[in-house]
Amino acid sequence: MHETVLLEEAVQGLDIAEDGIYIDCTFGRGGHSREILERLGASGRLLALDKDLDAVNSMNAQQLLKDTRFELEHGSYTALASQVEKRGWTGKVSGVLMDLGVSSPQLDQAERGFSFMKDGPLDMRMNRASGETAAEWLATVEEEALRQIIRQYGEERFAKRIANAIVIAREEGGLTTTLQLASIVENAIPVKEKGKHPATRTFQAIRIHLNGELSELTDLLSQAVSVLGKGGRLSVISFHSLEDRIAKRFIREQSKGGVFPKDLPVRASDYHPVLKPVGKKIKASRNEVDRNPRSRSAVLRVAEKML
Repeated sequence: MHETVLLEEAVQGLDIAEDGIYIDCTFGRGGHSREILERLGASGRLLALDKDLDAVNSMNAQQLLKDTRFELEHGSYTALASQVEKRGWTGKVSGVLMDLGVSSPQLDQAERGFSFMKDGPLDMRMNRASGETAAEWLATVEEEALRQIIRQYGEERFAKRIANAIVIAREEGGLTTTLQLASIVENAIPVKEKGKHPATRTFQAIRIHLNGELSELTDLLSQAVSVLGKGGRLSVISFHSLEDRIAKRFIREQSKGGVFPKDLPVRASDYHPVLKPVGKKIKASRNEVDRNPRSRSAVLRVAEKML
């Protein structure tokens, strides 16, 4: 059963105004959207985005679409600014919520190819309507490029061994299923990490690369600031250190109010902070982790627009 991670904390961070305009950048199965709608008044509005057509066509989505305050668009969240602009909401948005990474339903469906625990086709695309699958990419990628991606996006110290094993395996007969890949990775790693499947980091790295997740996140954060009104809130849930590092750095830089050369004399009035952090980072409680182990790596950061 799908359980929305940091539901109360993420929505509370938005400080919902009854007549506000809100954006849920990653609809998923609608947990955050449903909670936002429950706190909105009759004149409030919520727009949700999702590149996964399964999410857009889900029963949860169809139920929420009966609410006239709610809209759902199929597509990447990098279309945030354009979707907001065409509605005349630029600079008027009260809050933007981002729940990053792969959703539980995507992991649970073997045919999506995200899980190293269930056998299915090596797909891993968030949007199955476009782009190449993991199997197609792995069939042609150069070994050195594969090593770099596994090292950078998976933070995997055995990236060289894994990349070499994958290339050998594909030359011997192709690589088409998730359990094939998981087995290759497991056999390539000489030291196993307690409590973590050996293929975790490699699957993460391939998924991030195929879906352009980190570059899209950087773009999304900038767009979110551009659409928020003064006092609007940004609420970001990340699930691994690469995402959290980007969110943390972005909020920190936007809160400085400008970057100037070290030797240049600068007055306090020259700084114009755009965001200010709201509280400290929040992690899932022990009770939530016990109830939903997938929440154990989640980190929530909240910021408010000052200008």
